[in-house]
Amino acid sequence: MLKMLRSNADLRALFCAQVVSFMGDWFTFVALAGMIKDTTGSAFLVSLAYVSFSLPSFLVSPIAGPIVDRFDRRRLLLLMSALQAVAALGLLTATPDRIWPLFVFQCTISGLAAFVKPAIDAGVPNLARDGDEFRKANALFGSTWGVMLALGAALGGVFSQAFGREAAFIADAVSFVVAFGLFLLIRRPMQEPQHAHRQAMNLAADMKEAVGYARKDHVVLALIASKATFAIGAGTVSQLPVLATSVFHWKDGGTGLLLGARGLGAGLGPIVAARFAKGQLSKVLRVCGFAGLGFSVFYMTAAWAPVIYLAALAITIAHLGGGSQWTLSTYGLALRSPDSIRGRVMAGDYAIVTLVMSLSALLAGISSSHLGVRWTITLFAFAAGLASVAYNVLTRTTIAHLRVEEHATPVPVA
Repeated sequence: MLKMLRSNADLRALFCAQVVSFMGDWFTFVALAGMIKDTTGSAFLVSLAYVSFSLPSFLVSPIAGPIVDRFDRRRLLLLMSALQAVAALGLLTATPDRIWPLFVFQCTISGLAAFVKPAIDAGVPNLARDGDEFRKANALFGSTWGVMLALGAALGGVFSQAFGREAAFIADAVSFVVAFGLFLLIRRPMQEPQHAHRQAMNLAADMKEAVGYARKDHVVLALIASKATFAIGAGTVSQLPVLATSVFHWKDGGTGLLLGARGLGAGLGPIVAARFAKGQLSKVLRVCGFAGLGFSVFYMTAAWAPVIYLAALAITIAHLGGGSQWTLSTYGLALRSPDSIRGRVMAGDYAIVTLVMSLSALLAGISSSHLGVRWTITLFAFAAGLASVAYNVLTRTTIAHLRVEEHATPVPVA
């Protein structure tokens, strides 16, 4: 992977931009969640903070997908990074007596991210020089989110306590500016040449085309459903700041520790899982199914851990599965979808998972207020486990058909 980054300047610039942007995101989440928890003491509002990182992306995705497919993806990344930097500075207007700007400006950042993630996911196959490089790039980009969550959340907790939450918001704004500069370094096109006969953008028709494509291809549906099974249990993640502060009685450093454990697992999971999948979609679907079961079991373990360090260990193992599901399903969609529609498929996938994650987080916040955080995490982890069992049963036929295809033809090259 290091050799790939050294030799492919465009992938290197895109990767570095993603690294610094993710770092800023997690600095912000730790500071934002801590500020809301200290100010209101409400588990529900902490969950709402988590929702502000996900739900806006669902609302914007129907617009983002067609735009990612029809406009220059590099220029789109430049524009969104600049706007995100401005929105991050808006977080500074919040005070202990007035926390609503935290939700408004974080929702803005998240809404703009609905353009960024599909543009990157759809663009990576075009920056990779062959199928092997694409597989390596997908594993690397997928693990980056988790690694930067581990570093960003852990460092964010320390940074926030040492320099204040406002400094964390400024760091987030700076990260978007640095990402802007790195996107400028990309030279190769992030999409195939557009055909001159292509019709003007029509949001309804464009999304209908993407939905029709997904409905006809059961593999695409199975890949999208994989993330949704993980998202059902995402209410567990929204309660990590509450678990750290209310059960283990730590402050921002405890939130950073548990989120960092989540990131460590999510960072290592894709790399390990990629070795099992070996570029074959039948194995991708199988790994995604069993990874969800691991996520469920170890989150239930974390909920009842006697000390925060054991909880962090269980969360790390849980997200080995969660990270595998997320990255491998993205890889499968990029491999299966043609470039002309890839942005819309990626945006649709992102929209579904962010919607389910948002609903899960909202329900977890309500549940935590009534049942307590430990029972809430147990309940949502169990729900994720049931969803994974159903997924494994329902995808058996699709996996069997894929095996036949893979034995008849070589693994596709991007």
